[in-house]
Amino acid sequence: MIIKNNSISKLIGCIVFTFLFATTSYAQQPNDCVNAVTVSGNSSFSLDVSGVGTQELTGSNTCTSQENNSIWLEVSIANPGTLAFTLTPGSTAITEDYDFFIFGPNATCGNLGQAIRCSTTNPAAANQGNNLTGLNATDLDPDEGPGADGDSFVSAIDVLAGQSYFIVIDRPIGNSPFSLEWTGTATFPDNPGNPVLANPNTTSLPDLNICDNLAPYDDGITEIDLTTLTQDIINGEGDVLVSYHASESDANINANPINLIFNTVMSAQRIHIRIENTTSGCFILNDLNINVSTFSNFNNPTDFELCDDDADGDDQNGLSTFNLGIKSQEIINNVANANYTISYHVSEVDAENSANPLPLIYTNTIPTPTEIFVRVLDNTEGCVAFTSFNIIVAAKPLANNVSLLQCDEDGIPEGFTTFNITEAYNSITNNSTTSQITYYLSEANALNNIDAIDGNSFDNFLNPQVVYTRVTNPNTGCINFSEISLEVSTTSSNNTAIELCDTDGTEDGFTNFNLADSNTIVLAGSPAGLNLQYYETYENTLLEVNPIGPNFTNTIPYNQTIYGRVENANACYGISEIELIVFELPTIEIQSEALYCLNTFPETIVLDGGVINDAPSNYFYTWSTGADTAQIEVNTPGTYTVRVTNTNGCFKDRTITVLPSNTATITTIDVVDTTKIIPFLFL
Repeated sequence: MIIKNNSISKLIGCIVFTFLFATTSYAQQPNDCVNAVTVSGNSSFSLDVSGVGTQELTGSNTCTSQENNSIWLEVSIANPGTLAFTLTPGSTAITEDYDFFIFGPNATCGNLGQAIRCSTTNPAAANQGNNLTGLNATDLDPDEGPGADGDSFVSAIDVLAGQSYFIVIDRPIGNSPFSLEWTGTATFPDNPGNPVLANPNTTSLPDLNICDNLAPYDDGITEIDLTTLTQDIINGEGDVLVSYHASESDANINANPINLIFNTVMSAQRIHIRIENTTSGCFILNDLNINVSTFSNFNNPTDFELCDDDADGDDQNGLSTFNLGIKSQEIINNVANANYTISYHVSEVDAENSANPLPLIYTNTIPTPTEIFVRVLDNTEGCVAFTSFNIIVAAKPLANNVSLLQCDEDGIPEGFTTFNITEAYNSITNNSTTSQITYYLSEANALNNIDAIDGNSFDNFLNPQVVYTRVTNPNTGCINFSEISLEVSTTSSNNTAIELCDTDGTEDGFTNFNLADSNTIVLAGSPAGLNLQYYETYENTLLEVNPIGPNFTNTIPYNQTIYGRVENANACYGISEIELIVFELPTIEIQSEALYCLNTFPETIVLDGGVINDAPSNYFYTWSTGADTAQIEVNTPGTYTVRVTNTNGCFKDRTITVLPSNTATITTIDVVDTTKIIPFLFL
C-alpha cells in the first residue's frame, strides 16, 4: 500500500484505534473499520485492495452489496466544504469494477448506520466509456447501482469542520490497484512534519549503505542502530512518535515495530518508517533501503613462504621469522585512499574479536603450513573485513660436506686427474630425488650463482682441492651450500689379463669373458671390503659412467684392454688394466679318409695332423693311438683321431678314417669287332 500527498508526495495516513487489533493476519490489514486508514493533509491514495476481514456491509447500505476486496478509510474534516474524490483503477479495462460506500457523519465502527453515499454500478453493464467512479459536484444521485444502474458517480457531500466519515473502497471484479484523488473543497488535518527529507518530492530516504560488521561478516546480516535517525526525525518535537516496520502494511496499522537496534535479515532490505503525530493520530510513511555489503576493497594476500634458516641454530626444524608488514603492503597495494588498520591473528575468533594480535615480526613456533587470520579495519568508514593466508616454512635441502678420492692412473704421478663430481650427489643430499646441484671453484661464486663448472668432468689443478656446491630444491627455490674435498689417491691395484681361446663356434676373435675371473689378481694385496667395477674406457673409469657387467664380450677382436676401478666407499683406490685376449685355434683339416691295401700287409701308411699353411712343428699332437708326433704309421683299417694344440693351448680335433682295399683281379675279357662298327654320317 502506498499513500501519496498531492503537493508534497509524502506517504500519509492516520488510524483511529477504537478496538485492539486481532492477532490473525487479516486483522493486520485495513480491511475492517477498526483498522481504517485516516486521511490527513489532503492526501491522495494509491492502494491495492486484497481480501476482506469481517463482513460489515450486510444490511447497512442501499446499494445491496457487500465487501469483496475492501479497504477502509477514515476522513476527518478540518475545514468545511465538499467531500468529493475520483477513484481511478490501475487497469483501464471496462471490466475492472470498483464500488464504494460512505458512512457518517461521526459514525463509529460499532454503529455505522446506513451508507449516505454508495455506488455499485458495473461500468461494463452500464455501457460506460471508462471504469472511473467517485463523488462529484454535478451528479445529484446519492446512490447508484447495482449492475447497469447509474454512471458510477454520486453527489458530493457537504461537510463541516470536526466531522468524520468512513469510506469503504471495494473491488468486486478485477485485480488491479487504484488511485484516489480528492476533488472536493473540504480539507483534512495536517500531517506531521518530516524533517529528515531534504527533498519534499520523495517518499524514500537516501539508501543506507553499510558494511557487514557482524560475524560471519559475509552473509549480508549486520546490526543496525536507528537511534540517530529517529532523533533527526523527531527534531526535538514532543508529539512525534517514530516506529520502524518490516512491511508497509505493518507501518500503516502500527503493527510489529522493529527495535531501534536490530539485525538485518538480508543484504538488501527495505524498512518502512511510520512518523505519527501523537496529538492528532495522523502519520506519514517513509521508507529506507538498507544495503549491506561485504567490505572487500583490499587485496587478498597470497601465501607467505620462506625457506628454513639457521637463525635459531637449526635450518631443518621448520621455524623461520616472517615480516608480516610485507603482507600489509600487499593488502593495500593500489587501493586508493586506503586508511586501514591491519592486524594478524592465529585464530579466526581472535581476528573477529580483535584479540591477541601477532607482532609484525613473527616467528612461528610450530611446523607449517599455518593459517594466519587477518583483520582489516577501514578507519574512514568503520567497515571491517577478514581474510587469511598461510605461512609456510619450506624445507632447506640437505647439503653435506663430502670427500672424493680419485686415482691418478694416467701414467704421470703428479696428483692431477679427472673427477666426476656428480658421483657425490647422494652423499651430499642424503639420496634426495628432487635436489639440483651446481658446482663452483669459490664460495663467493656459489653464493652469487656465477661461473659454475662442469661437475661431470673436472680436472683438478690442486691436490687436494675444494669445490663448492649450491644445492637447490626446484619446487621451493630454497638453497643450501656444501663443500667437496677432491683428493688424488696414491694407492693402486694390479693389472691382469684374461686369455681365452676362440671356441664360441665362430672364429672371429670375439668371445664372452667372465670378468670376475680377474678379481683375485686385481685385488691381490689390497684391503678387504673394496669394490671392483669394470669400464670399457679409461675416461669412463675416471668419471664412473657406463659401467659394464661381469659377462662381457670384447668389442675389439683378439686383444682389448678394459679397466677395473677399485673403490673404498666411493673413493678411488686404484685403476687396473685388464687385457682381454682371444687366441686363434689351429687351422687344420678336420675330416679325412685314407685307403689301406690289405694285400700289402704288414706294410704301413702315414697319417698326419692336417695342419694347413703352417709348419707342423709349431703344434703339439695327441693321437688316439697314444702317439704325440706330427705323423703316425698304421697298417690297420679303422678310425684314428688326433688333437692338434697350438702354443697358446688352443686345439682342434682331427678325425681320419682308414678304409680297407684288396689287389685288383681280371675275371672276364670282352673282344669287340671294330670292323662291324657302322660309321655315322655327320651332315
